[in-house]
Amino acid sequence: MHDIKLIRDDPVGFDRALARRGAPPASQALLAVDAERRAILTALQQREAERNAASKEIGELKRAGGDAGPAMARVAELKHAIQKDRERERRLAEQLEADLAGLPNRVADDVPDGDDESGNVEVRRWGEPRAFTFAVKDHVDVGAGLGLDFDRAARMSGARFVLGIGPVARLQRAIGQFFLDLQTREAGYREVDVPLLVRDNAVFGTGQLPKFADDLFQTTTGHWLIPTAEVPLTNLVADEILDEADLPLRYTALSPSFRSEAGSAGRDTRGMIRVHQFPKVELVSITTPEQSADEHERMTACAEEALKRLELPYRVVSLCSGDLGATAMKTYDLEVWLPGQNAYREISSCSNCGDYQARRMNARSRPVGQRETRFVHTLNGSGLAVGRTLVAVLENYQEEDGGVGIPEALSPYLDGLNRLTPA
Repeated sequence: MHDIKLIRDDPVGFDRALARRGAPPASQALLAVDAERRAILTALQQREAERNAASKEIGELKRAGGDAGPAMARVAELKHAIQKDRERERRLAEQLEADLAGLPNRVADDVPDGDDESGNVEVRRWGEPRAFTFAVKDHVDVGAGLGLDFDRAARMSGARFVLGIGPVARLQRAIGQFFLDLQTREAGYREVDVPLLVRDNAVFGTGQLPKFADDLFQTTTGHWLIPTAEVPLTNLVADEILDEADLPLRYTALSPSFRSEAGSAGRDTRGMIRVHQFPKVELVSITTPEQSADEHERMTACAEEALKRLELPYRVVSLCSGDLGATAMKTYDLEVWLPGQNAYREISSCSNCGDYQARRMNARSRPVGQRETRFVHTLNGSGLAVGRTLVAVLENYQEEDGGVGIPEALSPYLDGLNRLTPA
C-alpha cells in the first residue's frame, strides 16, 4: 500500500518508480480520485456548518414565535445532500484504497534495473560444486530407493504432490528441526506455532490479496491456506502500536506451505522443485525504517548460515527491478547448486518490504519519548525451504550405489547416522 500524500508530493517520481518494474504510470488517475474525494470532504464541512447554523436559527425562531418553516426545510435539504456526499466520499475512499492496494511496492534505489531474471546480479557465491566420479542422478532417481514416492502421491492427491516414506521422511524432518534450532538458538528468532488457515484480512495485509488470489487455496469456509508462514507471522503486529525500544522483533516458524502454482504449467513438472504443499522455515522481522536495510543483510546471512552448515554450494543474487515480487522493495535470492540440474536453483528469498505491508495491516510504532506514530518496516525470508533443501542434500550427497551421505550438521538429528542406505 502506498501513501497518497507522497504521491501528491512527487507524482513524477512515483511513476518513475513504477516504470522500473515495467508498470504503466498511475499517479494521474490516483490523484484525480483523491482530488474529487478531498473536494467532497470540503463541501461536506461547509454543508455541515450551514446545517448547524440553520438548526440554531430554528431554535431562535421558535423561541421568538417566528416562522421556522423555511429554516427547517433548509435543514432537511442539507441533511439529504450531506448523506449523498458521505456516500460518494465513502465510495471514492474505497476506490482509492483498492487502486493503491493493487499497485506493487516501490523499488529500492540500489536494486539493479532489468526486465526479468536475466537482469539479476550475482552478489557472491560460497562453496565449490562437487566433482563426481560417476553419472549424476537427480533427486527423483536418488530418492526412489529412499522412500520418495510421486506415483502414490499422485493417485491420492494429483500432480505436484509427493510422499516421503521411511528414510527420506526422517531426513526431511531432521532438516526442518535443524533449521528451526539454528534460527532460534543462534540467530535470535522467536519460534511461533502458526495457524495454517487465515482470513481475508491476513492475506490482504501481506499483499497476496486481491491481486494474487489465484496463487492460493481457499476453503469452503472462506479461509485461505497459508502460502507461507510469512502471512501469520507478519500479521502478529497487525493493528498494533509497538514501542520502538522493543524493535526489531524477529519471528520464525516451521510450517507447511500451500500454493496453487497458478501460471506454472509446464515448469518444473518433475520432482519436488515446484509442488502444491511443502514444509518451510520462515523468518520475519519487524523493524523501524532506520533498521530495515541492516536487518535485511542480517536475515540473508542467517539463511546463508543454514546452507554453510550443510556444506551446500550456493550463490546470492540481487533481484532486478523487473523480477521483484510485488510486495518487496529489495530481494536477495539464495540459489543452491543442484548437480542433477547442473544449475543453481532458488532455495530462499529474503525481502525487505519497507512499510508496504505495514500500511495494509495498520502496523505502527512509536519512537521513544514521542507521541506520534509511524509505520513499521517488515521483512521476510526462508530459512530455508525444507523440501528444496532435501532435494539439494539428495543430489549433492548422493553416492554411486544409491546411498546418500548425511551432512555432519544433521547427524545428531538422525541418531548419529552418517549415511542413508537404499532399500
